Amino acid sequence: MAFKLENTKKTNTLQNRKKPGLEELLKKEIVLFGERFNNKKKQSFYLELAVLLKAGITFKEALTLIVESLKKKADQELIQSILNEIVNGKPFSEAVMASNAFSEYEYYSLQIGEETGTTAQVCKELGAFYERKNEQKRIIIAALSYPSIVMTTAIAVVVFMLSYVVPMFQDIFRQNNVELPMLTKVIVKISVLTKTYGFYSLLLLFIVFILGRVFKDNPQYRKIVHYSILKVPVLGSFINKVYLAQFTQAVALLSTAKVPLLNSIQMVKKMIRFVPLQDALEKVEKSILIGNSLSTSLKENTLFDNRIISLVKVAEETSQTEYVFKQLSEQYNQEVVQQSKTMTTVLEPLIILFVGIIVAVLLVAMYLPMFQLSSAIG
Repeated sequence: MAFKLENTKKTNTLQNRKKPGLEELLKKEIVLFGERFNNKKKQSFYLELAVLLKAGITFKEALTLIVESLKKKADQELIQSILNEIVNGKPFSEAVMASNAFSEYEYYSLQIGEETGTTAQVCKELGAFYERKNEQKRIIIAALSYPSIVMTTAIAVVVFMLSYVVPMFQDIFRQNNVELPMLTKVIVKISVLTKTYGFYSLLLLFIVFILGRVFKDNPQYRKIVHYSILKVPVLGSFINKVYLAQFTQAVALLSTAKVPLLNSIQMVKKMIRFVPLQDALEKVEKSILIGNSLSTSLKENTLFDNRIISLVKVAEETSQTEYVFKQLSEQYNQEVVQQSKTMTTVLEPLIILFVGIIVAVLLVAMYLPMFQLSSAIG
């Protein structure tokens, strides 16, 4: 029987924890900016703790060893604060939550591990979860970094040519009263606009970036951005697979800890900060509450493909939820890796071709009047 998360026993620290702070922490898990105790550090922390606990030593001894192995003072102080809470009599899950560096998802997972005597296993699964999450982040960065650098360089070159090179040719044509072809006239007009409004365009982009950072936790802003990403060709399906991989891995982890299915959906919804998936899981939760199966509930949402629906149905019939979700997680992660390689392979020549065409158009537009000028002089 599923328990209600809102009725789960919590410490005063958890009750006094402000929701925006939690949301901000969870948000940072899917962006490329630093945080107090990031996913890479959590991966090492949980995996090392799991090894030490399985070796038979106590939390106090394990955390003491981890503190001694850390290099950064801020990380040492964080783990030491958890250790101090444990020495003062708090359970590990509540000590972790009191540090304000971990998510509610981790708190509930560790709490369940303590209640079932499987804390070491839960730590191992959390470490594996963050290991996979970090790998997905590296894949996304690798897939998008080269195209981004090429596009940025191309834009800078084009802006430079429009701002400085084209005006030089324009002065030469004006002095010699050369009749400009249509293509050259268009390029000259674009050049004038670039020189006039280029600075303001850069300023506008900077303001948009700052506003995006300021309103990154605004529900309406996040909803618009996340749903817009899903509509982008190729990138939308890629991002969808990344979050489906995280969803299936999280459910597999919670199934290992013997968390009821409904509570797994509730906890994953809090952990994965992708609005379309959160909305879909909200509908799934409501559907389960009125008596529908998980496969039926997933079928009502277009975010989930036929494969996950079919395999979840098999899991319900065979009571192999943990195994099925682990297999789904592996499949989605393999697809993420393959699709990222494909994106990189396809985007590189396309971007180079695009840049080449733009530069060629600019050169042709500038040299056509030069040919006319040389003919007139001859």
